[in-house]
Amino acid sequence: MGLFGEFLWILLWSFYFVAYVYVVIMVITDLFRDHSLNGWWKALWIILLVFLPFLTGLIYVIARGRGMAERAQVRRMGAPEDDSYRPSASASPSEDIARAKELLDSGAITQGEFEALKSKALGNQYFGA
Repeated sequence: MGLFGEFLWILLWSFYFVAYVYVVIMVITDLFRDHSLNGWWKALWIILLVFLPFLTGLIYVIARGRGMAERAQVRRMGAPEDDSYRPSASASPSEDIARAKELLDSGAITQGEFEALKSKALGNQYFGA
């Protein structure tokens, strides 16, 4: 096997190693993102990743792959927000602030949430969002 053959082997093994490290990182981040597992199950998965990394990564992706995809999609889309108040695109900032004030007075939101909604409404005025 010549120099080119050795280069191809190094390239192939490097690809496998990078793919393996990626899978391990994805498994670990998914473990900590999953709130349905308790700490003991998470610790067991981590221990198995340390002692039987390839087999554990493969089993994890097969057994929990659907949940991984769902949690990754939620992360990409962002956390669901409370739908109690959303400023409309057509309303003026003063109307948005008035609606937020009504929610504050009724106790539906806190003072901090009111301030955030107020600054968001004023920001929409200046940035056209």
